[in-house]
Amino acid sequence: MKYILLFIKKTLRLVLKPLSFVPALFVMYMIFQLSEQNGITSSQLSYKVSVKIVTVTDKVLDKDFSEEQIEHYADRIHHYVRKLGHVTEYFILAVTVAFPLYVYGVRGFALMVVAGIFCVGFAAFDEYHQSFVAGRGPSSRDVAIDSIGIFIGIVLVRIVGWAGRKTIFRPLSNHK
Repeated sequence: MKYILLFIKKTLRLVLKPLSFVPALFVMYMIFQLSEQNGITSSQLSYKVSVKIVTVTDKVLDKDFSEEQIEHYADRIHHYVRKLGHVTEYFILAVTVAFPLYVYGVRGFALMVVAGIFCVGFAAFDEYHQSFVAGRGPSSRDVAIDSIGIFIGIVLVRIVGWAGRKTIFRPLSNHK
């Protein structure tokens, strides 16, 4: 039984390891597509999200906000929703980049450096790309905000990877 499990494990690694980069490519494509939206479209999208957050909060807290109150609170949180969107999309990118690197054996500080440089570089390139889109422009502040999500994502991969190696993914030879 031990040899069958070892064969399955090695076969899955051989097949799945190269595919582990596909989610990162997909996330990069999605970020690029969101950056291609002009300034008005991008702002309207995040404003709709802000309105939805206020509407759901209104229903959960049973406040019975008027339309004017919903718009007022949506205006107040709109900027933060936009920036949280940056953190979220780059958190996801960092996880999808750091996980395959971790699988290929890049661990510890090297993982932080390699995945961090790649993701921050992509964020900078994305901001440069926005300089060619109507109503948008590059912002080093946005790259810094993106870096927050990147850092959190890489640290999460390190924690989950470490915990997994100590528990369910420890080598089969340690099983008793």
